[in-house]
Amino acid sequence: MTINEILNTYSWEHVHKLVYNRTVHDVERTLAKTKLDTLDFLTLISPAAAPFLEEMAQRAKVITQQRFGKTIQLYAPMYLSNECQNICTYCGFSMDNKIKRKTLNDSEIIMEALALKAMGINHVLLVSGEANKIVDMPYFLHAIALLKPHFANISIEVQPLSQEDYRELHLAGVHTVLVYQETYHEEVYKKYHPKGKKSNFVFRIDTPDRIGAAGIHKIGLGVLLGLEDWRIDSFFNALHLDYLQRTYWQTKYSVSFPRLRPAEGTVEPNFIMEDRHLLQLICAYRLWNPDLEISISTREREHFRNHIIPLGVTTMSAASKTNPGGYVVDPQSLEQFEIADERSMDEIRALIRKHGYDPVMKDWDVCYTGGADA
Repeated sequence: MTINEILNTYSWEHVHKLVYNRTVHDVERTLAKTKLDTLDFLTLISPAAAPFLEEMAQRAKVITQQRFGKTIQLYAPMYLSNECQNICTYCGFSMDNKIKRKTLNDSEIIMEALALKAMGINHVLLVSGEANKIVDMPYFLHAIALLKPHFANISIEVQPLSQEDYRELHLAGVHTVLVYQETYHEEVYKKYHPKGKKSNFVFRIDTPDRIGAAGIHKIGLGVLLGLEDWRIDSFFNALHLDYLQRTYWQTKYSVSFPRLRPAEGTVEPNFIMEDRHLLQLICAYRLWNPDLEISISTREREHFRNHIIPLGVTTMSAASKTNPGGYVVDPQSLEQFEIADERSMDEIRALIRKHGYDPVMKDWDVCYTGGADA
């Protein structure tokens, strides 16, 4: 079955009924199991599981340490461009926002790279708006060639591409591709994406298949928490991950939890997700899928990031700037969204060590070769 066929076996309304009709007994049965399926995941994100959050958190802590050790991988994003041809109602880069656009040139890319290197960063995430005629494949390949001498690990979060394009990126040295569906609620997806290539729901949902078929080492998924009911969207995201892991079993997977943040010209969140809900979701992912990498960004507030480190997270961004040139070239350019945790890389490293964990500055292989900050 294709991912569309799998997702279409569940209606949004049916999943809503399933998740909100779960009982305490359902949760107890799930927690008694040693191997969980996607319906067990649904049980763990249901309101019925809320009283079990402490137990879930302690189990998530043990499982994460068993699988990943006491390490947190650190990275920082580099925004290459805020040009965009889409209208997305929640994004500061949306084409209908009348703001100054900027795309980094060669010297600016190097300046930003050197600023990140000065922080100790070895893992960079390249991000851009979706503007196929400005930030296109030749631009990406050229930027990657400029950056490869400076970073051990390059990931990208850009517009959906063809399988052939992803294969080129793989050969150029890209390690990970992140692509968020934003919401799996097809009926309202068009409302949030009224214009541009991103409005094609099916093309976007098929993107991870093209990434997996191209041989990319790791695929990152997630939904934009706040557009629709986080429980239902997260269940569909888990279905998607389950399908991908069975289909492209040699690929690694990560999940991120972007909560809707203030940005230029954006809508208010349609659904509010509280911190305790996000903790429940993180723990549910960990109990369901022990091998899944779990990432928390600087969208989250200091208090939450201070306490989430031992409870399932494996990757964190730090000292992030969400505007092109934000580190040194053009700090005043438009942000994609406001970050909430503005602490420096050194402060985040110190926080991680305070919890008894090692901050890792590239990918997981360093955990076995030389200790902290390798």
